[in-house]
Amino acid sequence: MPKYIEKAERMHLPALAMRGLIAFPAIPLTFEVADEADAGVCLEAEKNDGVIFIVSLRDLSLTGTTEENLYSVGTVVKIKQTVKLPEGNLKVFAAGICRATAENLTIDDSIITADVIGKDLRLADKNSVKAEALVAEMRNTFDSFSKLMPKPSNELVTAIKSLSDPGLLADFIAGSVLMNYVDKQMVLEEFDPMRRAELVCLLMERESDILRTEMNIHKKVRAQLDANQRDYYLKEQLRAIRDELGENEEEEDEEIVEYNSKIAAANLPDEVREKLVKEVKKLAKTPYTSAESSVMRNYLDLCLELPWGVKSKDRIDVAAAKKILDEDHDGLDRVKERILEFIAVKQLNPELKNQVLCLVGPPGTGKTSIGASVARALKRKYVRVSLGGVRDEADIRGHRKTYIAAMPGRIVTAINQAGTMNPVILLDEIDKLTRDAHGDPASALLEVLDAEQNKAFRDHFVELPVDLSDCLFIATANDMENIPRPLADRMEIIELKIYTRHEKLAIAKDHLIPKQLKRHGLNKRMLRIKEDAVLEIIDFYTREAGVRNLEREIASVCRKAAKNIVGQGLKSVTVKAENVKDYLGVRKILPDKIYSDNEVGVVNGLAYTEVGGDLLRVEAAAMPGSGKVELTGSLGDVMKESAKAAITYIRSHSEELGIDSEFYKTKDIHIHVPEGAVPKDGPSAGVTIITALASELSGKPVRRDIAMTGEVTLRGRVLAIGGLKEKTMAAYKAGVHTVCIPSENQRDLSEIDPLVRENLEFIPCSNVDQVLKAAIVR
Repeated sequence: MPKYIEKAERMHLPALAMRGLIAFPAIPLTFEVADEADAGVCLEAEKNDGVIFIVSLRDLSLTGTTEENLYSVGTVVKIKQTVKLPEGNLKVFAAGICRATAENLTIDDSIITADVIGKDLRLADKNSVKAEALVAEMRNTFDSFSKLMPKPSNELVTAIKSLSDPGLLADFIAGSVLMNYVDKQMVLEEFDPMRRAELVCLLMERESDILRTEMNIHKKVRAQLDANQRDYYLKEQLRAIRDELGENEEEEDEEIVEYNSKIAAANLPDEVREKLVKEVKKLAKTPYTSAESSVMRNYLDLCLELPWGVKSKDRIDVAAAKKILDEDHDGLDRVKERILEFIAVKQLNPELKNQVLCLVGPPGTGKTSIGASVARALKRKYVRVSLGGVRDEADIRGHRKTYIAAMPGRIVTAINQAGTMNPVILLDEIDKLTRDAHGDPASALLEVLDAEQNKAFRDHFVELPVDLSDCLFIATANDMENIPRPLADRMEIIELKIYTRHEKLAIAKDHLIPKQLKRHGLNKRMLRIKEDAVLEIIDFYTREAGVRNLEREIASVCRKAAKNIVGQGLKSVTVKAENVKDYLGVRKILPDKIYSDNEVGVVNGLAYTEVGGDLLRVEAAAMPGSGKVELTGSLGDVMKESAKAAITYIRSHSEELGIDSEFYKTKDIHIHVPEGAVPKDGPSAGVTIITALASELSGKPVRRDIAMTGEVTLRGRVLAIGGLKEKTMAAYKAGVHTVCIPSENQRDLSEIDPLVRENLEFIPCSNVDQVLKAAIVR
């Protein structure tokens, strides 16, 4: 039996848990530390004696560090140097001292400390016969092992030849050569240097066997590939000989049999079946590796995947559909009503063909999401086809098979994705279609959306009639002007109005807040957003037609609330109008408010913008001059013409208005609309400009609490305008009490928010005299 020199020492040391790294005694060690706590341990140890305990994780798949997942045997190492890297990690240079067994491991706030017994077991006589034999065996085994690997470095070979201690050589080989993490730990846990040397020999022999097996498998696979190429060459020769002899016998391979069985089992129209059978016969005669055979396979696979004759059963239940639509969306009454009408008529006439709907409205008003709700209400499959930026006709009709990487168009692809022939297909952003030298995709859509033609839509790739007549197409657009006229004629246009203040409130309460609470890991008890807080966000933090920015602001509130709950240990947070600024900062939008006094030449007009209604003040000033007229405030051509028409009206009615009839010769007139950086246009400011001029030239003030809208003719008639619902909401928010509207717009009063109708007085006016009578203070 060999004699040993044994040294043991108890130590209390800081420890590092290493993932995939085994440290060995007397061998230099370099590693990087990314964790701040571990880096602190290394830096603190370097200031003292530099000695720490390194132990490895048992299961590398687990995250975090627990005492149960740490090995009990590790290595005591001494840190020689640390270097802070540019990316923030700490690079540590160390050397192993001795093996050690951990009697106690303590983990406190990611800091590990260990009570260890460092044990150094060495041979008393490393020149003994058995020790020398083991060293020679390890070197021979390494030589055999290295022939199966990439050429080892000269430094590695030199070190192995120079080391004569079997324990130290075993450690060096385990750390430098062995690849298996568990094998390295086994070597580390063996304190006896002789048994450790034997273990390393066995492990190297096992890895050599594995490498030889892998090489044999590689050779067999290579030989099999060569045999397959030889078989293919002989089969092609045999095919050519049969063709020369005129033999008609065809041996159908498994692929051809599979295609034929799929065609026989599928519920295909006769024309489709005949076409696919011909394609399979052509494929059987085509060389397997030719480019044409690959195209044929793709074609057959796609055609067989299409859901020929497969249709989902519609849910013909008006009440159930209404419930689903109301659950998913607040507002959008016209869209919901149209879908319910479609379901009702479908119930009376099941053969009814689907009408194409086109939803036109500003971004964020629910156009895209309503498509999924319609599909759910009808119990149909839903597919969205994005058309924004599409400029090639082939995107709609598909590419012809002769082209490389040919594929079907987006419509056939949508049918394939849905798995039925009657899905709801949403054609998103149809107004963003463009055209170039490759054709006009809008023209290709004409056949898709025409009920008389889409019964037999032919995709260039499929080359077979595809029945689209049972699909329910819903298109969306932001601007009606950008939809080509022929395409618009094939669709039923439904304009989505801008959401009112109270519609946004309902959407936020029913949909946006619950959605964001769930997304941020909160619930109603943890975060309560009061109704007045939501109105504060709508009025002073967002200015939009839809609710996208509103959702972003609510998400921001949720994030800050989550931070307060976690960081400050709060159980719940309540957001009210008074403390919204604590979450979103100061108000981003200044409120429109009426002036506190009646003023001469200043009138409250109303404007309709893409994000809703606005209070539009018009100011007029007259001064001695020669009759010049100045128009400022970024006015468009239509608004400038309204100003000229207003001056003409004032001149022709100056006597009735108590104005000097020579004013256009003796006075210069300046008409200004504030917020000059914002472009303004439209005819509806006609009555506002006339009232401002009449007030300024007569010296009579205008009521501060009145607003007005309407186009004016030279004869003083007040014509109808659009956007009354949004304009009156702006007047209500600004504190206006009375609104002058065109008489022809009385029919639109029923669409106005009930709260606005209750709080505003509406004066229908058919001529300018009625407007001036209501507005000017006598």
